[in-house]
Amino acid sequence: MTAVEQRFREFKMPDVGEGLTEAEILKWFVAPGDTVTDGQVVCEVETAKAAVELPIPFDGVVHEVRFDEGTTVDVGTPIISVDTDPGAGEAAPQAAPAAGKPAEAPAAEAEPGEKEGRQANLVGYGAAPASTKRRPRKPLPGPQRSAPAPSAGAPAPQEPAPAPARPEAAPAPSPSSAPELNGSGRTARPLAKPPVRKLAKDLGIDLEAVTPSGPDGIITREDVHAAAEAVQTARETPVAAPSRAVEGRERRVPVKGVRKATAQAMVNSAFTAPHVTEFVTVDVTRTMKLVADLKQDPAMAGLRVNPLLLVAKALLVAIRRNPDVNATWDEDNQEIVYKDYVNLGIAAATPRGLIVPNIKDAHAKTLPELASALGELVTTAREGKTTPAEMSGGTVTITNVGVFGIDAGTPILNPGESAILAFGAVKLQPWVHKGEVKPRQVTTLALSFDHRLVDGELGSKVLADVAAVLERPKRLITWA
Repeated sequence: MTAVEQRFREFKMPDVGEGLTEAEILKWFVAPGDTVTDGQVVCEVETAKAAVELPIPFDGVVHEVRFDEGTTVDVGTPIISVDTDPGAGEAAPQAAPAAGKPAEAPAAEAEPGEKEGRQANLVGYGAAPASTKRRPRKPLPGPQRSAPAPSAGAPAPQEPAPAPARPEAAPAPSPSSAPELNGSGRTARPLAKPPVRKLAKDLGIDLEAVTPSGPDGIITREDVHAAAEAVQTARETPVAAPSRAVEGRERRVPVKGVRKATAQAMVNSAFTAPHVTEFVTVDVTRTMKLVADLKQDPAMAGLRVNPLLLVAKALLVAIRRNPDVNATWDEDNQEIVYKDYVNLGIAAATPRGLIVPNIKDAHAKTLPELASALGELVTTAREGKTTPAEMSGGTVTITNVGVFGIDAGTPILNPGESAILAFGAVKLQPWVHKGEVKPRQVTTLALSFDHRLVDGELGSKVLADVAAVLERPKRLITWA
């Protein structure tokens, strides 16, 4: 490793959980010239599971931010470089020109704001030479991918003189640095990674017609998809001009990150696990009274106490009485995996989509401990700080549709889990109580389960036990 390589260290996009291949940069917290320390958070990225803050593992001064906010970056790609010895002066000073000879211009001039000499190195292409022309970039409010300006003593690069026969043409590049151009002035072979080329081939897209948006004129997957969508739109657009009345009445948002992963997971779950859903309506007046009492209990001071807490406790009691419901279907090995622990998932709606973090070993927690864990889980999810580890390994899930005023539903299983309980809205309704019709607090519970490993009897017992505990919460003690 050279001295320059030791001085300028690159921080690569890490795999932040379970083999993820890419992440989108949501926000930069640093810019070129900022001082960073080991462990300092430099950016926030969104994966297919959650938004995650990335700390940098070394000290120094930010030399270059490689990607703008909103860019999706493959795992393992350098996203920021740091000068770990900023007092050492210029990293790579140019050699002095020979006596009697003027200083030669670099093989390809760096675009203003770009790191000088950095070129994309694509698999199968070797070092890609710099292009003589680049698309102008729009200014962004976030940090720019600019390197520090050359020192005052650095010689200014000389520009080649234009060809006399065509004075209006762009400056002619040196033969050693200029890529081969086609008739349109673009490189004869557009810059794109092999997977992107395959995607373009599969979609029938000519890369020559795609406008690149990646660094150094590289065509990205998003560019190919945009071109394919434009072609499809052109095919479907009628010959007549569209009415101006519909302009501005629609908006399109790319499906990516958590929302994309959730959509795919729900489709996979719905079409791989045979769902069965059962319902029960129950009088929860006593449970609601217990919630009110617990809010005044000193042991629960400062904790989140609500009906969902007791629903979670009731489900844990039901699982303890019917442990076979807490299982997973292993398709590859054709086995049912029964679990002696409960990682209780709580479905949470966030601005980035539905996520299901889970409380590890919820079965072993006391009521105050469960309340504390539930409160932390909800707060973290709302702030968008849930980590992939907190969303992996769930066994059973609760979805609280009642907070939206919904009575019931048919929830889809979280992938890899055997059951999910929907908790509906608690409403004051007429109810037969002790032989008389009285207003009572009533709710509806719905339990969906994987019918490959949970039959109707077992699913019914679990749902009935949850309802029984909520109807008479003293069973939390007698059934413990």
